[in-house]
Amino acid sequence: MATKQKIGGLGRGLGSILPDAADFEVGKPEKGDSISMVPVNKIVANPFQPRKEFDNEALEELAQSIRQQGVITPVTVRKMPDGTYQLIAGERRFRASQKAGLKELPAYIRVATDTQMMEMALVENIQRADLNAIEVAQAYRQLIEECRLTHEELSEKVGKNRSTITNYLRLLSLPEEVQQAIGSGQISMAHARVLAGLDDAERQLEILHAIIDRNLSVHQTEQMAKSAKPEPKVQVRRRGDLPETYSAAQKRLKDRLQSTVEIKRSQRGKGTLTIAFNSDSDFERIMNLLEK
Repeated sequence: MATKQKIGGLGRGLGSILPDAADFEVGKPEKGDSISMVPVNKIVANPFQPRKEFDNEALEELAQSIRQQGVITPVTVRKMPDGTYQLIAGERRFRASQKAGLKELPAYIRVATDTQMMEMALVENIQRADLNAIEVAQAYRQLIEECRLTHEELSEKVGKNRSTITNYLRLLSLPEEVQQAIGSGQISMAHARVLAGLDDAERQLEILHAIIDRNLSVHQTEQMAKSAKPEPKVQVRRRGDLPETYSAAQKRLKDRLQSTVEIKRSQRGKGTLTIAFNSDSDFERIMNLLEK
């Protein structure tokens, strides 16, 4: 059974990020916050964890520290109907504690819905700044879609400018190979922003390979990307051009779906709507957005 002890205050992290996190408490109403010693073998991973990669060497170093000093900062969990405890935050500490051979782990036990749990886990991980750029982008998208946040609400919640959030979300429209290069650290976020400014996937991959093979700087990448763009043409209004309402709709769809969208319309009003996707997972993402 979990044993309880008292602690003064919620601790930084979740409390500072989500002011209402203190409402997620079980047990007797009392001042301060409650910590329980939870069996490690009863804790299960967080299904909403945005971080996909964990550095084994860093985990071993943390495990060694835990062997010597114990777990200083409790993890955060919620109790499930089957008696297990699902992680909300603190997966590195949990994994390191397993490596250290701990039998019990100090934990804040919260009452939280799936949406609240996901929001706490995603926001805390983003604030800790230990995710790669693609994981951050995926976390932003998940917060927007699952927690039904506007870009403005997300901006306020994570303390980032809207333009920063938009730049991250644009990464998810890049080809899968480019996303993998970002996630593995082969190219920087600045390189990725240059690639995201191109509409041609083949050209994006061509420049990606040049960045990696020739170790191009961001400035060199920008110059190479500029050479890929055709010279701007003088826009002449022709009879077959899209009406303004269609052009505006095309832009709205592109912004909402974070993907290339093309509308073609004949003079009689018939036409096609084309939405591009880069992978099966990208297709599922777009379908989820369209079905809402």
